[in-house]
Amino acid sequence: MENRIKELRAARGMTQAELAEIISVSSRTIISLEKGQYNPSVLLARKLSLVFACPIEEVFLFGEEDGI
Repeated sequence: MENRIKELRAARGMTQAELAEIISVSSRTIISLEKGQYNPSVLLARKLSLVFACPIEEVFLFGEEDGI
């Protein structure tokens, strides 16, 4: 699943470490998310959408390959 985490984080001038601290995960989790190596739980996806003040669908890009 593709996502816009890196783009949204950079637009807010946040480092990976800062974002990780805000949502209580490791920097490694943010790195893995940004590289598309990790699909977050619903709770983590919701936390990210709240930090970026946008719907989950604007953070995570769902497509046919995701079974939708």
